[in-house]
Amino acid sequence: MPISIAVALLLWGKVRGPRPVQILSRLAMIVFCQVTAVLMVFIMVNNANLIYGSWDDLLGTGKHVRAVPSVPPADPGAGGTAGGQGGSGDAKQPPKVAQQFRGVDDPKVPNDVQKTDLKGQLSGVDGEVLVWLPPQYHDPAFKDKKFPVVELIPGFPGSSSTWYGTLKVSEQLKPLMQQGKVAPFILVSPRTLLLGNSTDAGCTDVPGKVNADTWLTRDVPQMVLDNFRADASPDRWAVAGYSAGAHCATKLSLAHPNRYRAGVSLSGYNDPATEKDSLVGKDPKLREANNPVNIVKTAAQPPKVALYISGNKGDGYEDGQAIAAAAKAPTTVQVQETTGPHSSDVWKNMVPGVFEWITSVIPAQP
Repeated sequence: MPISIAVALLLWGKVRGPRPVQILSRLAMIVFCQVTAVLMVFIMVNNANLIYGSWDDLLGTGKHVRAVPSVPPADPGAGGTAGGQGGSGDAKQPPKVAQQFRGVDDPKVPNDVQKTDLKGQLSGVDGEVLVWLPPQYHDPAFKDKKFPVVELIPGFPGSSSTWYGTLKVSEQLKPLMQQGKVAPFILVSPRTLLLGNSTDAGCTDVPGKVNADTWLTRDVPQMVLDNFRADASPDRWAVAGYSAGAHCATKLSLAHPNRYRAGVSLSGYNDPATEKDSLVGKDPKLREANNPVNIVKTAAQPPKVALYISGNKGDGYEDGQAIAAAAKAPTTVQVQETTGPHSSDVWKNMVPGVFEWITSVIPAQP
């Protein structure tokens, strides 16, 4: 912006030609300065909150849905393990796929966060997945240990980097893990912006559109199990999210108790249509089926899931109370009222307490 102002000042008095031409030229300079000012503010806000991870995300030109299988593939994990490892039945397990990992090209993301480009074998979704390993992972004393996992879901629109770069999840948790206050979780944050910047997939399998649920609950966990010493038991997995990602965390944990033991919602909602760009919210049947209250009420058996739901009044708190009122044992729901705006500053400050709660549900194994 300073350069555009300097250029305008330099050229202001040098405009030649008829009076109308001079006026139009100077108006163009003013407009150019205004546009660059707005662009600079947007870039500063985006860099602070990591809303979009790339220009492709901003412009909606990235393509992340390679295929949409019309029939959901058989779920070998339905017998009770995350990612399908060790499931019951005769379903064949897919061969392990070794991924290539690299650093995240973002100065706000810590150097110990790794990124890989994953091609979802079951979902037909392609996207990056960021992984952070706890300090104990490379400790020789833990070389034979398998680690619990927390899947981190951003809001909409949101970047897979936000939990690490804006909420500082790994930087806040590392000392707490070293002190034994928080279990040594592997932290995994996958891409959720799959259909451009104007359509929220809602972490749902939408026929003919996207298999976002399968991507998050099967392809991403399978990649983690294939490449790291992660515990396959659903009792050792949790999913957490903020805003639209909070809705996903609640819904996915309740819908897949064979994959997750705990779910964390920070300022989430129950009705998918709360997000005006939600693809799910625009379909009456999908909207009803993906409301966590309805999932709890219609479950054949109450899911063995612990939920931590936080929010301000009018911003998630009442939604948490509705789930708590509908839940039956062994489902447990802790609703925490918060204060403050719907913002990353609020969620960032909650990270230590949230992970201490997850540790109370999924403690470190001796």
